[in-house]
Amino acid sequence: MQAAKENITIVLNKPKYAGNVGAVARAAKNMGFEEICLVAGAHLETEEMLPQATHVAAELVDNIRHCETLEEALADFQYVVGTTARLGSARGPVVSPRQMASRLADISQSSRVALLFGSEDRGLTNEDLRWCHLMVNIPTSGFSSLNLSHAVMILCYEIMVSEASPQAFTPKLATVGELDGMYGQIEVLLKEIGFLHPENPDYWMMNIRRFLSRMPLQAREVKIIRGICRQLDWFGRNYRKSA
Repeated sequence: MQAAKENITIVLNKPKYAGNVGAVARAAKNMGFEEICLVAGAHLETEEMLPQATHVAAELVDNIRHCETLEEALADFQYVVGTTARLGSARGPVVSPRQMASRLADISQSSRVALLFGSEDRGLTNEDLRWCHLMVNIPTSGFSSLNLSHAVMILCYEIMVSEASPQAFTPKLATVGELDGMYGQIEVLLKEIGFLHPENPDYWMMNIRRFLSRMPLQAREVKIIRGICRQLDWFGRNYRKSA
């Protein structure tokens, strides 16, 4: 069973050039992907995208979903794959395109997936990466910078030829919006008990996000964790009152 491409969307965060968006549309169409979301790209002219898209992918350009923020764009997805040319501890562990595609073959059967690409000059920032469940790096020989449409083509190709495990079943996962609500609640609780360093709470929260993202959570599991947080908060408040 191949990946469910109808459940996979290409998300371009703050692209700089309309022509590159058109080229991405053509690459996506070549590989059988139909959904593109553009974040903070309202200033890019559709007419400048069409020559690179050609008539074959003109419909994809016309149907591009526009969002003002990355949070808005990703809120309804259950799984987000981020792309990075830079490596290091701040970026977290990364996988190859082929490893990524193998995972998505199963996950995409029941969950909506976003393939997230950063701008041509900066890529994805560390702040952007907090939304990602998985990071993928495209190996290159010496020069790590790839044209945006080339990166999209490579990932989409690997997904197109990947196959899900015959007996695998991955249940529908919690959305990014549901997870973000949970992480916000965890952060408040950890600040209350003094676990998070007040001068740099984002550093530890990023590690907590990465830890939990290795165990893709279902919506009901998110509700359980949030319920535990509420109960711990209630207990702490009542304990302080009684003390």
